[in-house]
Amino acid sequence: MKTLHKLHAQLGEFARQFADLADGYDRSLHHANELEQAIDRYTAWITDRANQSAWERLAEQEPGEFDQLVPAIRRDSARCVAMMEKYRARKLLGGETAAASYFADIEARIEEEFGRFRAAPSSKVLLVGSGSFPMTPLYIARQTGAEVVGIDIDEEAIDLGRKVTAKLGEGLPIRLERALLEELNFTMEATHVIFSSTVDVKYELLDRLHALTNDQVVVAMRYGDGFKSLFNYPMEHVHDRKWRLTEQLQRPDRVFDIAIYTKASANEREVETAR
Repeated sequence: MKTLHKLHAQLGEFARQFADLADGYDRSLHHANELEQAIDRYTAWITDRANQSAWERLAEQEPGEFDQLVPAIRRDSARCVAMMEKYRARKLLGGETAAASYFADIEARIEEEFGRFRAAPSSKVLLVGSGSFPMTPLYIARQTGAEVVGIDIDEEAIDLGRKVTAKLGEGLPIRLERALLEELNFTMEATHVIFSSTVDVKYELLDRLHALTNDQVVVAMRYGDGFKSLFNYPMEHVHDRKWRLTEQLQRPDRVFDIAIYTKASANEREVETAR
């Protein structure tokens, strides 16, 4: 019981800190170090297996305990991650480097992003939620030579992301756009699509993506269920006539997991219709 009480207290403290930091963003670097330290502590806390076990026990004993707190801390931690990317971008552009452990965790997952559906030089990769420090486009373009387009609805993030890409990825086939899926011709050309774990409407976008993409497209959905849903938007049900869950990449020591989707075949669609 002491462990569960401690878990509850720690979560409440993180929730208060993230809410304060998110509300205090002013485009300066005044809170950059404080925010990076908070996110690093939270990353370590989320990937601590003892905390994961305690959460599972609490979920069994008191399933409604965190019904209101979980969505709030997920929303505010996602806002803080977006802010931390902006801080990291501004530091880089100002000649300073920063290597928060959260970024190291993300970078460690990029290589395995598509499981057995690896990107190749001829691939066209679309990233939904590219953010201000586009690590994924830079990594994929540098490692594979594939063309990468990142989209985001945050104008400041796109502006910073373009400057970071120009500094770190000169000559790489990367383009960042403030655009919707429906507004890009590239959406139909994409062979691979990645959804950021902190995009709250990613499954709504996935549903819309079906009509906008070719039949061979592979989608990597970053997500977090259970305890990891405190830091990521969780997996949701997909329409059986549209998408098929092909593979799941789960690692307890990483901050999010990855679900791989491909389009349902014509035969699968016919079977579902017959039901």
